[in-house]
Amino acid sequence: MTVPITPEALDAAVAADSFTGVITIDVGDTRTLERCEGFANRALGVPHTPSTRISCASGNKSFTALVILRLVEAGTLGLGDLVRPILGDDLPLIDDAVTIEHLLTHTSGIGDYIDEEGDGEIDEHVFSVPLHLLAETEAFLPALDGFPQKFPPGERFSYCNGGYMVLALVAERVSGRGYHELVQTEVCDRAGLVGSAFLRTDDLPGDVALGYLDEDGNRTNLLHLPVRGNGDGGMYFTADDLHRFWNALLDDRIVSPGTLAEMIRPRFDVPSEHKRYGMGFWLGRRNSSLILEGYDAGASFRSTHIPETRTTVTVLGNSSEGAWPVIYALADAMDGTVRGKFPDES
Repeated sequence: MTVPITPEALDAAVAADSFTGVITIDVGDTRTLERCEGFANRALGVPHTPSTRISCASGNKSFTALVILRLVEAGTLGLGDLVRPILGDDLPLIDDAVTIEHLLTHTSGIGDYIDEEGDGEIDEHVFSVPLHLLAETEAFLPALDGFPQKFPPGERFSYCNGGYMVLALVAERVSGRGYHELVQTEVCDRAGLVGSAFLRTDDLPGDVALGYLDEDGNRTNLLHLPVRGNGDGGMYFTADDLHRFWNALLDDRIVSPGTLAEMIRPRFDVPSEHKRYGMGFWLGRRNSSLILEGYDAGASFRSTHIPETRTTVTVLGNSSEGAWPVIYALADAMDGTVRGKFPDES
């Protein structure tokens, strides 16, 4: 299967919001579409290449979930384990009844330190602590603290960034290993990812794209996001690695078949997102598509995998809004099965 989008339709989507980034479609071992648009570094005129590393925003939440499920498979954690004994005196406003599974499925009801249900703009300065301090997981505790519980655990689905930061804390405390190390060894190494990593935004290598706030100009997201990503987002991916990841996941090289089946079992229909949710993964609303997605200041991203045909459709954008017309056009070409949440979408 290839995604039946015409060159003219893709050209129009790229031009709609001045897309800058990398677009790929891989079917099995064959790349059927590859486009690199705009610049990884505008001021220096460095163009994107197929191997450019680009921030995925929230896209690595699924990697956090996989780390947790690896610990569950090892017997270190249980899905029904309460979070409070692991947190101790930290984050006292989190309800005592919150479990690991509540956090994984966005049903914990905990107050979110980055609340996406509000009316804020994507380029607002939302962090309450200096960004340069947010390089390691424990450093996020002051930012996560002070947000009252929104509803009783298990009552409903409510997307929660803070919940995935709490999962990163849990993973560190029960394993005795750092979150970034856990992602590397338990997900990236097992999947054979060669370029994807958590990088400091103040120390980026030359093959990494800067994240731009607008469709033109040189303002980046350096003052908007933690200096290093963590459990709820901020990892850098290459398009090649994303296809490797999906194949490794479905080939049972990361978690067991039974664990994967539980993670991708549809649990919630989320009409506002035009998708469903499992446990750590977005899912197509009307088919078996598996989805990683992220949206943040200087980042717009989606990677969709169709298991039946081993097709991966990836759009990695290094501006806040530029990728969405492309994502929508590709989603429409796949019969509207993986459309997103954004306000210009019918």
